[in-house]
Amino acid sequence: MAKVADYYEVLGVPRGATQKEINSSFRKLARKYHPDVNPGDKEAEARFKEITAAHEVLSDADKRKLYDRFGPNWQAFAHGGAAAGQRGAGPRPGPNVRYEQVDPELFKDLFRESDAGDILGGLGGLGGIFGRGRNNRRRAEPLEIEMRVQVSLKEAFAGGIRTIELGDGRRIELKIPAGINSGTVLRVPGVRARIEVTPDATFERVGKDLRVIVPVPLKMALLGGEVEVPTIKGGKVKLSVPGGTQNGTWLRLRGLGMPDPKGGTAGDLYAEVKVKLPIPLDEATRTWAEGLPSV
Repeated sequence: MAKVADYYEVLGVPRGATQKEINSSFRKLARKYHPDVNPGDKEAEARFKEITAAHEVLSDADKRKLYDRFGPNWQAFAHGGAAAGQRGAGPRPGPNVRYEQVDPELFKDLFRESDAGDILGGLGGLGGIFGRGRNNRRRAEPLEIEMRVQVSLKEAFAGGIRTIELGDGRRIELKIPAGINSGTVLRVPGVRARIEVTPDATFERVGKDLRVIVPVPLKMALLGGEVEVPTIKGGKVKLSVPGGTQNGTWLRLRGLGMPDPKGGTAGDLYAEVKVKLPIPLDEATRTWAEGLPSV
């Protein structure tokens, strides 16, 4: 039986790695093994799928906890598995939604009341029975659910409506503004949703700007030409590559980055030139290369 790869080893990070270290390693490996950079390379394609799967688990706090505890069989203990069964039955959160367990000591704070008698007093006068109710007519304010909502970079670019299933059977519609950033808190009645924009395998976000790796043939890098560049909204645009472009050069496409959620100007798309060598070399290319001056 083939050995199941350890997700931490796949990403090349220690088990105690921070989320920043995990994301950084994923981006580096994704650039190296992306199919666009390795056309026709099945081994690179398989490696890319492997690191993407590892990042999907280790970038999610809940999934990572289960993986750290149960290893490759973590999915068997998620959403109603053996581990969940030990905590008792209950509503299951919908996709990309996390519900927090409330510490009993925080019970009064969550209801914004000074003692439990006031809460009981809002439930048919029970507070008076226990001798703690100061005002049996006062009711506790509604508890606001806090959740984390993950959106892809492409969803963050386009914006839109996300329908979320709550554990009590309700549904809410969350409006995602185009260009939204991680950490933004969106509110609907009774719900505070903190947005987390997940890293993308093709595009790297830096503020409002995006970066993408673009393979460029050696001849084009030397003599100039046009290359196609993928965009976050889909499709490709043509980019003019000047003659004598060095490997690693950044070329800017204005206005093709992320939109500004506040209505300002959009960011730019930066294409990083990745010069492709003609491997294997044919005799004509080898003879030509041998005639080049040493740098």
